[in-house]
Amino acid sequence: MARNEVKPAPAPVESSIESAAESPEKRAAEASFEQLDRRLHARIGEALGGLSLIDLVGAWADWASHMAIAPGKQAELVWKASRKWQKLNEAAWCQLSGQQTPEPCIAPLPQDRRFRAPEWQRFPYNLIYQSFLLNQQWWHNATTEVHGVDAKNEALVEFYARQVLDMLSPSNFLATNPQLLDRTVKEGGRNLVRGLAHWLEDVQRAVTGAPRADTEAFRPGREVAVTPGKVVYRNRLMELIQYAPATETVHSVPVLIVPAWIMKYYILDLTPEHSLIRWLVGQGFTVFCISWKNPDEGDRDLGLDDYRELGVMDALDAVCAITGAETVHGMGYCLGGTLLSVAAAAMGRDGDGRLATLSMLAAQVDFSEAGELSLFVSEAQLALLEDMMWDKGYLDQRRMAGTFTMLRSQDLLWSHMVHDYLMGERDGHSDLGAWSADATRMPYRMHSEYLRHMFLNDDLAEGRLEAGGETVFLPDIRVPVFAVATEHDHIAPWHSVFKLTYLLHGDIDFALVSGGHNTGIVAPPGNPKAGYRLLKHRSGDRHSDPDDWAAAIPRKAGSWWEPWRDWLVEHGDNDVPPPPLGRKEAGYPPLAEAPGDYVRAP
Repeated sequence: MARNEVKPAPAPVESSIESAAESPEKRAAEASFEQLDRRLHARIGEALGGLSLIDLVGAWADWASHMAIAPGKQAELVWKASRKWQKLNEAAWCQLSGQQTPEPCIAPLPQDRRFRAPEWQRFPYNLIYQSFLLNQQWWHNATTEVHGVDAKNEALVEFYARQVLDMLSPSNFLATNPQLLDRTVKEGGRNLVRGLAHWLEDVQRAVTGAPRADTEAFRPGREVAVTPGKVVYRNRLMELIQYAPATETVHSVPVLIVPAWIMKYYILDLTPEHSLIRWLVGQGFTVFCISWKNPDEGDRDLGLDDYRELGVMDALDAVCAITGAETVHGMGYCLGGTLLSVAAAAMGRDGDGRLATLSMLAAQVDFSEAGELSLFVSEAQLALLEDMMWDKGYLDQRRMAGTFTMLRSQDLLWSHMVHDYLMGERDGHSDLGAWSADATRMPYRMHSEYLRHMFLNDDLAEGRLEAGGETVFLPDIRVPVFAVATEHDHIAPWHSVFKLTYLLHGDIDFALVSGGHNTGIVAPPGNPKAGYRLLKHRSGDRHSDPDDWAAAIPRKAGSWWEPWRDWLVEHGDNDVPPPPLGRKEAGYPPLAEAPGDYVRAP
């Protein structure tokens, strides 16, 4: 044996005996024990709404134990509570003595719209809401900046404390909401009767599994997803739609759209006035879009690399074969952008030059600062989700919808309940609202791999993710990139998306646009609320701090769609006659009218 060679340690005797005794009966027994644990965990997960109670208890124990040995922090909280109580008493005395306070003792945060109505400035409701805001501010101070608490535990405690406070907001109750009281008196309680009817309707739909009313008003192929086209390819995972040309000539480089697999693709093809796909076709582009299958029990073993191969790569083969184009503009939205970046890095590694450009819409490649969504990703949380998915073969779409609602419970849950059940109002149906209710399931293996590789371990950004059996590296993406982030994104925070300018080594145009994760992307020209800031980062430029850059660059009015179109044209080629819809001789005959079968599947 060589001097530096380490001699392997002998295997323990007990292990050798166990290996020799290995038998089908033993493996079956071990599998049954594992199944018992998984089924129990799945039932617990169902009862808790898919949330890990162990995570929450651990976070609160961390916070409480460190708070217990922090007398300085405790004294500070007592001092702050006394100051807040003094402010509120002074405001109350001014009101009771007939004096006018110069200004509220605390103002809501800019994004808090609960107390903006003038009714809230009447006595005693002004004191009620100010007391609530002071209490909310005190709890924020109490749950943050406790020395020694793990950063993620601190964020988790603060998040759940905020959820409880949002539930207890005076705006949620009839007796403490002056707008509700005025409405009830004015209508003689008819608003509450209507609200009860709305609640009963929603309960009935939830119990029977019936779709929401707005999904019945916006049906794919009828009211939404109506841009003309053909399904030109289908496999077990996706249908590929090619859209009919709307111009006499088209740009020679086609566009391939990769949407997220946790949603139906037609967020990019809503009603004609809101359809990005229809607008692109009208600008002279040949557009293809993947429509993912809604997975069921039989798809449980489809993994992340299957989505890359059966989704992106198969679609790319079809686009090039049908159009005859040598290169393609790749565009990915949300998780579809993350998947497309993996495919682009693998293509760069393997010398595949079929991508002309890469467009990333609200898509992350670095998940180290993925916002509050990362609070729901930990080893305990993933183990619970994996057991729930293992039991069924997929993750039910309601679990993801519930998580997204929690991230914006003030806007998506409590204000909705007040509006619908206490005010007795129903907003008119919208195409975007109907789409958001048309969620999809996630296969067991793929969703587990995605959460572990991206959110938990950040393997893509740190160069550990494998595709096609080999590691992929983001710097291998050398094509020009156009990245879009939205200012109020609670799923892909714009600071996280901005990291593309650090991680990719080519030219990047970065647009920070107004709106949220969906409303910022679906912002057609003519939208009066649309605006954007644009950064042109070139290879070799100094990197910008995101906040300094955003503060220094003035906001332009208008839709980001138009500068993106100009960028695509700049990186395109000459105009050519439109290609056929499908190409039978190349093995891609038209199979069905758009939007196809997969998007309609329940």
